[in-house]
Amino acid sequence: MSARPEWLKVRFSREAVGEVAGLMSRYGLNTVCREANCPNRGECCAKRTATFLILGGNCTRNCRFCNIACGAPEAVDPEEPENVARAARELGLRHVVVTSVTRDDLPDGGAAHFARTIEAIRAMLPDATVEVLIPDLKGDPASLDIVLAARPDVLNHNVETVEALYAAVRPQAKYERSLAVLRYCKDAAPDVLTKTGFMVGLGETDGQIERLLDDVRTAGCDLLTIGQYLPPTKAHAPLHRYVSPEEFDRYRDLALAKGFRYVASAPLARSSYRAQEALEAARRPE
Repeated sequence: MSARPEWLKVRFSREAVGEVAGLMSRYGLNTVCREANCPNRGECCAKRTATFLILGGNCTRNCRFCNIACGAPEAVDPEEPENVARAARELGLRHVVVTSVTRDDLPDGGAAHFARTIEAIRAMLPDATVEVLIPDLKGDPASLDIVLAARPDVLNHNVETVEALYAAVRPQAKYERSLAVLRYCKDAAPDVLTKTGFMVGLGETDGQIERLLDDVRTAGCDLLTIGQYLPPTKAHAPLHRYVSPEEFDRYRDLALAKGFRYVASAPLARSSYRAQEALEAARRPE
């Protein structure tokens, strides 16, 4: 693979990253920004924002694109919801994004912990909006209902890639189950915005991408992110190609034509990148 193109090179503010990392350490919290080695970490930290990673730092699944550690799950910290809310208040967040590792070891997949975190944020930051990026919770409606009952403003669940690549990239996940999660959440809570995201550069075709767009739009998905896959290490799924900014523009236009209310399609777009902007755009009157 050729050298990383200019459009994927970013500046990194060590001071800003260190400041946010210190705050998270003080509250005993993880961020997906650090654990997933997000390329936008410097930009987001400079704006004093971060995406909280709850339910520990070890995932019970081992997706081949992801940098988050796979290992024995940690004990759930009962103080974590309040600590997330405290850190969000200290950062001055107006839109709080919370995700988690996958916890297949828990009966509800961590749904109740998500709900408690949403409730703690609402209590401490009543004017803030809340977005959750959830694992598939094994597709269990009862677990999804627990999260939805806490009334997040946005419920995100990523499909990550096209169906044909699931066996190679997400062997413990199921494409149809992820679609079912999005569909169920929209049907059960129509006023909650639903969101998904996927990566390109893993070997997918344009036809497979268009089918994915149709599938998630049919599932009622409102918001969409599309970004470049960047392998964290040589042990992860191989990179097939760098996708040009012009191609990302074409994907965005295609998705908007299919009815999505907001689409972030760019090489460095990630699930929670400029998430508040996406929510505000989706809520504007047409």
